[in-house]
Amino acid sequence: MTKKESLQLFEEKKVRTVWDDKEEKWYFSIVDVCGVLTDSKDANAYWRKLKQRLKKEGNETVTNCHGLKLRASDGKLRMTDVADTEQLFRIIQSIPSPKAEPFKVWMAQVAGSRLEQMQDPEKSIDQAIVDYKRLGYSDAWINQRIKSIEIRKELTDEWARTGVQQGLQYASLTDIITHEWSGMTTKQYKSFKGLKKESLRDNMTNMEIALNMLAEASATELSKQRNPNGFHQQKQVAKDGGSVAKAARTQLESKLGHHEYTKIMSSKNHCADINAASVPPIIKQIIHNTTMLAVPV
Repeated sequence: MTKKESLQLFEEKKVRTVWDDKEEKWYFSIVDVCGVLTDSKDANAYWRKLKQRLKKEGNETVTNCHGLKLRASDGKLRMTDVADTEQLFRIIQSIPSPKAEPFKVWMAQVAGSRLEQMQDPEKSIDQAIVDYKRLGYSDAWINQRIKSIEIRKELTDEWARTGVQQGLQYASLTDIITHEWSGMTTKQYKSFKGLKKESLRDNMTNMEIALNMLAEASATELSKQRNPNGFHQQKQVAKDGGSVAKAARTQLESKLGHHEYTKIMSSKNHCADINAASVPPIIKQIIHNTTMLAVPV
């Protein structure tokens, strides 16, 4: 069973959700839903009292709800009461709120959209674009991030074709690529940016994403040419792919007049203002290619 945690937005308020791919259903954080519907300053206290009352009334829905570890605001995983769509519909009936009906409609749309996305991957991309825009990312950044997802998928497909196993082997090859072009392992890179459980790629600048795309796209093409067999042969391919991006980064640093990678690599999640004339042609081409995927206004 694989469960994927994600954030959904209802009227700009975050609701933690988990998709269970075995059961093919969403689970919603009940505390978050209480906070959305009641605007309570202490949604946890509201849910505790409601839960106690419903249990006394013999409400079987509350009894059948279970807990999952979800990421709290402090970044730590904490056990949280969750409910699937059907259970949540019943709980919402006990919460007096003018938002109840609009929320039910939204919840049904969330549940339905996931099933549609499984049938049509383009809808998943469209939803990712909408979510990134809501979170305040620029169109230029979103263009690159979506393109980077496509390039990453091509790379992992190539790894699978050559016998690399998902999990630790994928992570190890990713570390090799990242370290080769950036000078840092993925863990070190996240530490450099002050990240814990957050996505590294979602906190990269446009330039960082472009360099990472170059590294992964190069590794894919080299793998297709060399046709390595398994993880151990792919390690050299990963290193060579990363070295292509390293050369581009070094060239850019030279043109900008400094040689510390921290000048290109940013600890913040925003696009550095780099003069386009200073960017090496190969990086320009990557950035140009990402603009081919238009983001709707």
